[in-house]
Amino acid sequence: MLIKVNRKELAKHIQIVQKAISQRTTMQILEGIKISAKENTLILTATDTEISIETRLSAIVEREGDFVINSRLFGDIVRKLENDIIDINIENYNMNLKCGDSIFNLSTQKADEYPDLPRVEENTEIKISAKDIKNIVKKTTFAVSTDESRIVFTGVFMDIRRDYINFVALDGFRMAIQKLEKQTGIEESIIIPARSLNELVKIIEDDEDISINISRNNIVFKFGDTVFYSTLLSGEFFSYTALLRDEHSISTSVSRKEFQLAVERASLLAREDRANLIKLNVENSHIDIKSNSEIGDVFEKVKSSEHDNTLDIAFNSRYILDGVKILEAEEINLNFTDSVNPLIITETDDASYIYLVLPVRLAG
Repeated sequence: MLIKVNRKELAKHIQIVQKAISQRTTMQILEGIKISAKENTLILTATDTEISIETRLSAIVEREGDFVINSRLFGDIVRKLENDIIDINIENYNMNLKCGDSIFNLSTQKADEYPDLPRVEENTEIKISAKDIKNIVKKTTFAVSTDESRIVFTGVFMDIRRDYINFVALDGFRMAIQKLEKQTGIEESIIIPARSLNELVKIIEDDEDISINISRNNIVFKFGDTVFYSTLLSGEFFSYTALLRDEHSISTSVSRKEFQLAVERASLLAREDRANLIKLNVENSHIDIKSNSEIGDVFEKVKSSEHDNTLDIAFNSRYILDGVKILEAEEINLNFTDSVNPLIITETDDASYIYLVLPVRLAG
């Protein structure tokens, strides 16, 4: 096997497939990248059995073949080399790598022991821009559960309708929903592991279109020279639409920045309490935010639009802040029902995103 390849291009594609390498695998073969050389193309593949990535780059292939090389070591070597061209020769599972005045001899493994990529039927295809994917991931994955005993809630629910898609994340305390207007022509629901989506956005470019195919157990994202596979989570997701209300006893708007800063200041003392508790007193033209602990108390007042009712309600400040921090609008809407039902937060100029937070019930 004899290859000549551009070092920068190889380093870039190694970095892409390394997103599928697990640091905790017990299978030595999965610590490696499978590299196949044929028809003047290098095909790099990596998997941890949950995420699999295949990416391609041009090379001069004088003698075809395939092998598996340790991902960390190979990646570190290629990144630290200085010349533009790398020559690789493999004989009897030994790699001779030359780049300028640097020469490495490394052991490789048999490629036929490497797991196959998932098989996906390409009978449905949805195209979503990379910019939309990044926005969806940013506004949902932070709200998934970290409790592995409730595995379906560690993923993002992709609820595909014929003319839109809802991406939903929840952990039992808050819920985030990003709606994407999209003519799909199908109706299907799947659960994508949040980790998969977070790794995906690290390797896509803003100006790309992502082609998505879904099968029974896997979802595939295709972009540029790369194919990203993820297993799907199985199980029943929560009936999220039951929590959404159109009518509220109080609907008011506030400056996002002023509200965020006030909650952040109040949370400085709330952190002293394990519940991160802040109390909101919603009046007709302002919201009072209070927090107290053994070392002191804090009082904040935020102007709001006028409304008729008043309400006392309490929240974990972290859950409020997690949702408000990712919003970009200058004004946000706060929709309250009562002291035991969720607060629904939306952007004043964009109805596509909904963030819902359950209140904390106060004793007495």
